[in-house]
Amino acid sequence: MIELTVNGEARQFDGDPEMPLLWYLRDELQLTGSKYGCGIGLCGACTVHVDGQAQRSCTYSMQDAAGTTVTTIEGLSPDGNHPVQAAWRELNVPQCGFCQCGQIMQAASLLAENPNPTDQEINDSLVGNVCRCGCYQRIAAAVRQAATGA
Repeated sequence: MIELTVNGEARQFDGDPEMPLLWYLRDELQLTGSKYGCGIGLCGACTVHVDGQAQRSCTYSMQDAAGTTVTTIEGLSPDGNHPVQAAWRELNVPQCGFCQCGQIMQAASLLAENPNPTDQEINDSLVGNVCRCGCYQRIAAAVRQAATGA
C-alpha cells in the first residue's frame, strides 16, 4: 500500500507501483489540471509539486511518490489566488491554455525557492516548460509580477 498526501488529504494507492503519478492524479483522483503532453518529462504540462519541488508527474512513479506530499494546480490555492495565478489572470497570459497549469506550478516552485528571481533565473526555471502558442514573454512577465507584487 502506497501512502501519500495530495492537496492536503491523506491518500492510499494499492495498484501498480510503477504507474505514473500523473495517471493516479487524473484517473483515480479526477484532478485533471495536470495535463499529459509528451509522456517523457520534457514538455512540463504535467508539472506538480512533490514535497514543494516542481516535478514532472508523467515520469514520477507512484512508488517514488510514497510518503510524499503532492500539490496539484487544484491545491495550489483554495481560491485560485496564488500570486502566480493572479498575475496570470491580470496579464492575460494564456492563449490556448494547455500548458498553463504546468507553467504556473513551475513558476510557483521557483518563487517559493527564490522570491526575487532575476530575468535569467526565471527563464532558466521555465526552459523545460513548452508553450506551443509561444506565450513566453507574457509568462515571464507574470512571474516577474508575481515576484514583485506589482
